[in-house]
Amino acid sequence: MPASSASPAAVATSPPVPATALPPLPDQAERLVALGVAATAGLPDAAVRAAAHDLAASAPPGALLVVDPALAPPSVLAPHLRLPDRDGEKEGFVVVDMADVDRFAPLDGLTVPDGALYVVTDVDRGDDLASWSPDEALPEITRRGRTPLTLAEGIHWALQAPQVVERNHCYMTIGSRLRRADGRLDARTPAIWISNGTGRDGRERRGAPKVGWCWAGNRHTWLGFASAAGRVGLPA
Repeated sequence: MPASSASPAAVATSPPVPATALPPLPDQAERLVALGVAATAGLPDAAVRAAAHDLAASAPPGALLVVDPALAPPSVLAPHLRLPDRDGEKEGFVVVDMADVDRFAPLDGLTVPDGALYVVTDVDRGDDLASWSPDEALPEITRRGRTPLTLAEGIHWALQAPQVVERNHCYMTIGSRLRRADGRLDARTPAIWISNGTGRDGRERRGAPKVGWCWAGNRHTWLGFASAAGRVGLPA
């Protein structure tokens, strides 16, 4: 059979898929079912699939499906995170000094739709804000007309697109903060990155996806600030 005469430049190629790309909402629903997140949240598989179908009718392409954290809190979601590693996939975890992770709630003024499931639109890892502190990044995100991701939303993103958690390119989720008994915000801001297996993480967790925190006034070259254009709930 003769070889093709087409030059390499003439051969059509597909553009590379961005690391932050998300599958269609029905596929995301199937992943939540397969991971056991739906069952953990007490949601019938059919209900998750139906919600994804209904949300797909009103949400723009590339939206992220999220389960209400009251049903599937971060402490429950984190162990479902996985990243490839030369020693095999490593299970996600929450750092030991964040036992109160599920008490981190949306910032005042950040509205999450009612209902068991909703979507977040146009998610972005915020790489351009690396080396900013959370205190500096929040007003900039707001100035851009965007909203910071909550921790639960950030974990859902990594569940659906594990490649978004990339060494030296991870992200904070400053839409979630803990309010102390005195009414002031706790100085910790949650983030998702990759463990180096040092300290209390343990050597066996090197390469594992990690839910941790950073101080609100500190800067990190390898942490962006995840944000979205908005949130869409199920029709009433």
